[in-house]
Amino acid sequence: MSETISEAPAFRPLYVQVRDTLLKRLISGSWTPGMMLPSEFQLAKELGVSQGTVRKALDAMTAEHLLLRRQGRGTFVALPEEGRILFKFFRMVADGGERLFPLSQIVGRGRSKASAADCARLALPAKAEVWWIDRIRQLGGKPVIFERIRLPVSRFPQLGDMADIPNNVYALYSEEFGITIGKAEEKLKAALVDEAAASHLGCEAGRPVLIIERVAMALDDTPIEHRLSTCLTDECHYQAEL
Repeated sequence: MSETISEAPAFRPLYVQVRDTLLKRLISGSWTPGMMLPSEFQLAKELGVSQGTVRKALDAMTAEHLLLRRQGRGTFVALPEEGRILFKFFRMVADGGERLFPLSQIVGRGRSKASAADCARLALPAKAEVWWIDRIRQLGGKPVIFERIRLPVSRFPQLGDMADIPNNVYALYSEEFGITIGKAEEKLKAALVDEAAASHLGCEAGRPVLIIERVAMALDDTPIEHRLSTCLTDECHYQAEL
């Protein structure tokens, strides 16, 4: 199946139109994680554009961590477990500079009616339900993050049937539910840890912590996940590349 590239005003280059057209294949599930893409020549012929335009569109998608170029092998849809994909969404770094992806321990999970705040953050109707997942995340064997995750039941209907929730939930969303996280918005705030989070982190209530609130969105910009992370920063820090 081929999509039509429409005429666009000068401020929207042709390669951007091609990128948007190819992005729809990721959103629809036509292209799945790990899948090898057709060649640049094949895509150019199918879409009726030059090979250079296709190459520029693929370069843009690679820069967004949606695709991976493998020398001598071709271009592939990125797998969520690829190291650079993981660290695109995990920004806590040891003070010594070492980047470790945290191990996770689920301490609670269930299903409940979405709160008004949940509905606002996840663009849900008033009577919607959410899955909630509470987990502790460790770096270097020490608990440093307590997370509360909320997901729409409508987008993850079989989540409650799963015996285990893996460490890399973004891989789970992609591989089991066909939902790829494309971007996330985060708010950071200094606060004092409450008793519930303190009990999971093994520290005293009232201790200074970093609160990270995230709304993660699918490739079509639909909000998919709300996550509230309470972080101890004695031996680690939040690092962003601008």
